[in-house]
Amino acid sequence: MSSIPIQVKSTATTRKFSFQGWKQGALWTFLTLYAILTLYPLFWLVISSFKTNSEFFNHPFGLPQVWKFSNYATAWKASKMGTAFLNSVIVSLVSLALTLFLSSLAAYVLARIKFRFKGIILAFFVIGMLIPIHSTLVPLFILMKQIGLLNTYWALILPYTAFALPTAIFVLTAYLSSVPKEIEEAAYIDGTRLWGVFWRIMLPISLPALSTVVILSFLHFWNDFSFALVFISKSSLKTLPLSIANFADGYQTDYGLTLAAMTIAVIPTIAVYLAFQEQVMKGMTAGAVKG
Repeated sequence: MSSIPIQVKSTATTRKFSFQGWKQGALWTFLTLYAILTLYPLFWLVISSFKTNSEFFNHPFGLPQVWKFSNYATAWKASKMGTAFLNSVIVSLVSLALTLFLSSLAAYVLARIKFRFKGIILAFFVIGMLIPIHSTLVPLFILMKQIGLLNTYWALILPYTAFALPTAIFVLTAYLSSVPKEIEEAAYIDGTRLWGVFWRIMLPISLPALSTVVILSFLHFWNDFSFALVFISKSSLKTLPLSIANFADGYQTDYGLTLAAMTIAVIPTIAVYLAFQEQVMKGMTAGAVKG
């Protein structure tokens, strides 16, 4: 008689595990399909970069019949991508360095120091996130012309930094506000001053938030087309988006060369994401597990 309850309990446990296994399998199937749909455009970009124009139109979704590796060499030379690549690196890295430095200082003050009008200043930066960037092209062009910054790196670096600061300050302020006050108090007791607390404690702690700012800001700096088109006319200062646009004119577009150039241009963005994704994931999961 005692074996009947055990058998019933075993059956219920088996059903429970069976339902959990089915649920987990469905979840992994959905995530796999979502990953395939997300990565397919990148896969299509790479395989299409090895095609000729005729093959691109005749077989847009198939593999190349003849892999034209020469598309990359031709694209690199035809549009002077080496110079454009270097210009994009300079503009993006300098803009990123200024954005991280200024936003981390501002966020530290807003998150950790109490003073009058703190809420108004924070609201000012939040409002900055709502300004349409491209609506400022004309007044910025007039300003850059008056101060003589057109056709210089600073014509791109200064606007990039200015428009990246509101989002960066918002992200960093929210993250630094969650850091316990006891960490700073312990540092002050040990004799560390304000700058020491900022450089040695708060910046290392905020690495996940800084990594998020790096990814978001770098993507914007690297891929921007409109500001570079308006503020830069010298061929020696053109960035990658302008260089890629040279493959298309009013009459025809060489899609093989264009997609090869786009493949080259997308590599740094993937590298930056892979380099900082671990810190971003740590920031997203921070505090999720107690122990």
